Amino acid sequence: MEKLWVVDFGSQYSLLIVRRARELGVYAELLPWNRLPEAIPPEVRGIIFSGSHASASEGPPLPESWIGQRPSLAICYSAQWLAAKAGGAVAESHAREYGPAQLELIAHSPLWRDMPVSSRVWMSHSDTIIQLPRGAKALARTADIPYAAYEIADRSVYAVQFHPEVAHTEAGATILRNFLYEICGFKGDWRPEAEIDSVIASLQRQMPDGHAIGALSGGIDSTVAALLVHRAIGERFHGVFVDTGLLRAGEVEAVLNAYQQVGLPVQRVCAEKLFLSALNGITDPELKRKTIGRLFIEVFEKEAQKLPEVRYLVQGTIYPDVVESGTGVSATIKSHHNVGGLPEKLALELVEPLRLFFKDEVRALGRKLGLPEAFLRRHPFPGPGLAVRILGEITPERVNRLRQADAIFLQVLEAHGWYDRTWQAFAVLLPQKSVGVAGDQRRYGETIALRAVNSTDGMTADPTALPQELLFEAARRILAEVPNVVRVVYDLSTKPPATIEWE
Repeated sequence: MEKLWVVDFGSQYSLLIVRRARELGVYAELLPWNRLPEAIPPEVRGIIFSGSHASASEGPPLPESWIGQRPSLAICYSAQWLAAKAGGAVAESHAREYGPAQLELIAHSPLWRDMPVSSRVWMSHSDTIIQLPRGAKALARTADIPYAAYEIADRSVYAVQFHPEVAHTEAGATILRNFLYEICGFKGDWRPEAEIDSVIASLQRQMPDGHAIGALSGGIDSTVAALLVHRAIGERFHGVFVDTGLLRAGEVEAVLNAYQQVGLPVQRVCAEKLFLSALNGITDPELKRKTIGRLFIEVFEKEAQKLPEVRYLVQGTIYPDVVESGTGVSATIKSHHNVGGLPEKLALELVEPLRLFFKDEVRALGRKLGLPEAFLRRHPFPGPGLAVRILGEITPERVNRLRQADAIFLQVLEAHGWYDRTWQAFAVLLPQKSVGVAGDQRRYGETIALRAVNSTDGMTADPTALPQELLFEAARRILAEVPNVVRVVYDLSTKPPATIEWE
């Protein structure tokens, strides 16, 4: 299978490059700069070097022996590093360039096929190229940058100082498509659902004997992972669905019904008291996630002891989970319950069939595997559940309060036809109290924040422009029906800089 390698130098957008390539039908993998193989295998047809938070004069080196072996696209930091290494000059900008800029094409290049002469691009750097190396040709400029893009044709190197992978770059998809197809010669025939047979075959090799226990949280990721393993090893798979008491309204019944429809063998474990007791008094979000992760593993290990010859623990870890938990070279954004909560000495061998897939790709796999559409169309839900949507202390009363508010919000979205037009929507319970009035009496209660975003993979997201009347109805119902809530607000933050979840 032909591949694109994306070398990660710590940019917040590195994984997004992988995502964009896959959207264009090219299978891509992310490799940390400090753990690169010496040789490039034949199936790798092209390489993209990411940006970085580092300065070109002090940051990590690009693999010089790779340059010229395959067509390469260097982005931002990598473009600057290559220019300086090849004999050009890079200097600190007079001001950090962050935000939109107007790109003007000044020379022909296969990178620019079907590109307008002028278009908006997204900048995010503090250094800039002030002199190109010998043999390099300038391809584009902006009002502030004379060398916004260049190429070294005899080495098949193409470089840009902006970020084509982000949605804010108007023709970014065109630039990446040109690199992949016009320059690297990819066929573009990769589809995630076509990988089911190879994933199953890989799982069969990984688990030739012994039984496996599936860590099911009720979400799509863990469900699809369990289905793949069940298809691979049959009756040797045992699913365990932990009811933490932190799921959405009606979630338990919907999940169990979906498992029954696809013939997935799953046992429900009621652990609400265990989780709420362990979370009592914990307010730090990282500690919440790690506590939940630890309890998940403990429950599964306990259930595994009841089964014969259990050797494997199956989890629904996906690509963004791994990256956001800081297992690459990027900074840790937040730990995930199925990444950061694992003990150092796990009694079971970990199996993660979806570790290289994105959320929408997992949905495509689930659809192909026969999961009901009603299950697949549910909005994403974090593994730790409502615990990371309750800021501050977690108590049974606050859990019920949030669950009720969340259910109202989703009901209103459905009624107005906006549920399927929104990638993810939910309510958050804030610890900040404020004064309200009810029946001419003073009330001192909590605040509910409503959050709705549109995204494709969860790596970037924009707030959904919900109609005002929808928000008014949701707020009115929450204030009238949910006890001890006196204020409702709507979150308009993008990702980045915010994350989708509040914790």
